[in-house]
Amino acid sequence: MDTITRPLESLGRATLASLAGIGHAAMLLVESVGFALTGWRRGQPLRVPSVFEQMRQIGVDALPITALLALVIGIMLGIQFVAALSEFGAQSQVVLAVAKSVTREFGALITAILVAGRSGSALAARIGSMNVSQEVDALAVIGIDPVRYLAAPALFAMLLMLPALTIFADAISILGAAVYSAPALNVTPGAYISQTLALLTPGDIGQGLAKSVVFAILISLIGISTGFSVSGGAEGVGRATTRSVVLSICYIIVADMIFSFFLNR
Repeated sequence: MDTITRPLESLGRATLASLAGIGHAAMLLVESVGFALTGWRRGQPLRVPSVFEQMRQIGVDALPITALLALVIGIMLGIQFVAALSEFGAQSQVVLAVAKSVTREFGALITAILVAGRSGSALAARIGSMNVSQEVDALAVIGIDPVRYLAAPALFAMLLMLPALTIFADAISILGAAVYSAPALNVTPGAYISQTLALLTPGDIGQGLAKSVVFAILISLIGISTGFSVSGGAEGVGRATTRSVVLSICYIIVADMIFSFFLNR
């Protein structure tokens, strides 16, 4: 009998823990939005300098690695589409294929995974370290709400910077594709980019931006909620950091699949 009940008990505990984690993340989102809208009435306004500092850490500091990764992705897509479409005599469609795939899919997805590994893990580690050293409790004792001080600035900075990084990554990826594909298609890079701009629609860019907003919410909430739930000292911080990256990437891919299913039917 135990061989049957024990797996069910483990499954039940894991399900309850997952639901509790989702509920915790949802409450963090609600409280963060509440502080942004009405915090000034309670003497707990959203700290604008903290938002700008988080924007610098999340967005500005990530520009070099984002540019490098986006350039490589653009060149890779150019190589693959030129090789694949030339087999069917459809080289003229390379520009369209690269433009649509970058703006709708790869720009937002690759940027989100990069930010999850870079900034999501940093959020979990920073808040987790403060939680273990009881700095979070100290903030509450002196009258500073930890959600307002730690969670809200990171959430809104992520909401602002991830779409901006996505647009930046789209542009660099298309430039990278032009560097490789233009000679293969017997056109100049300038003509390649002009053709790309003519083929793109606001809906293509908007689809990537909509994804990036959802990804930003997922990355920030997973990192923050994981950090607040850390226990077990330095080892717990390490586990939380790893958990935050793994969960963020998993949720990003699932959300991307759902977006792609409904937006491309």
